[in-house]
Amino acid sequence: MLIGEVARRSGVSARMLRHYESLGLVRPTGRNEAGYREYSSEDIRRIFHIESLRSLGLSLREVGRALDDPGFTPSELVDDLVSRTRERIAAETELLTRLRRIGAAEPTGWEDVLRIVALLQALGSESAGRRQHAALSSADEAPAPVEALVEAALSETDPNVAGTLRWALARSGEGVVALLAEGLGSPVAEVRKRAVQSVAEIAGDAATALLQDALTNSDVVVRRCAALALGARGAAGAVPTLIDMIVEGANDVDAADALSGLAADPALADQIATGLVGRLAQGGIESSARRRLTQALADIPGVTTSRALADLSNDDDRAVALTATYLLTLRDEQ
Repeated sequence: MLIGEVARRSGVSARMLRHYESLGLVRPTGRNEAGYREYSSEDIRRIFHIESLRSLGLSLREVGRALDDPGFTPSELVDDLVSRTRERIAAETELLTRLRRIGAAEPTGWEDVLRIVALLQALGSESAGRRQHAALSSADEAPAPVEALVEAALSETDPNVAGTLRWALARSGEGVVALLAEGLGSPVAEVRKRAVQSVAEIAGDAATALLQDALTNSDVVVRRCAALALGARGAAGAVPTLIDMIVEGANDVDAADALSGLAADPALADQIATGLVGRLAQGGIESSARRRLTQALADIPGVTTSRALADLSNDDDRAVALTATYLLTLRDEQ
């Protein structure tokens, strides 16, 4: 079979067939009287073998070794191909992500594109200083890739850089909340913590709603962070979690401060006092937790608190009784 017919049947161009021949991969069995190359059925079979191996990503040199080396075993080469393919997919995926983020930022010109590329590179830098500078520069008037900022905030381990990234996200508007919501569902505890910390610094109804949802999150760290943030926003729904924090001794001072702030609303003051007193009345609570609950009553106004402190001044736990007596004295002086 002549080279033209082989090219037609195999789908390999005549030029490539000549290249194969120059490399010694496949040589035509002979030539006809006119001097044209003639390929046998065995030659054609070898061409198909070459194309099959090339489809796996082998170089022509590797193809030749696979076909001609009697001691060749494919397992090592296949493992290497798998590794190279994964690296290539990762690189292509990273490129696709970068292109999508540039497109989402809706750049108006090549200067914006170059700035965004520089920002993405800086956010991925090993230098904490460069990452922090990138977070600061993202607040410029030019468009910034919000998805990249969220990803950076959820993965950042340096506390200073993390704080700057949260600041940058807070300036990005409520549109960033939906992206952070995905972080709250992450299987990684640190990512969930960074997500709720970021949401806590974003103003607006969308962020508040997400924080309220976070009060029922299975991650106790997420619930506590959400409660502190909601307490600062005047959300009554945070009260039970804040009281739990005082009982458990987890950021109990911050939780008590949040309850004090909420109690500035007369409608909430009695509710908070009732909640604290109710926990004090429960059995099985350690003495230290009862003292913390008593101390938390200090800044809660209202009759319910005064009555509770009067009862607690006669508590069997001397530390609780002394704390309640002291707080009653302060209230009388005021």
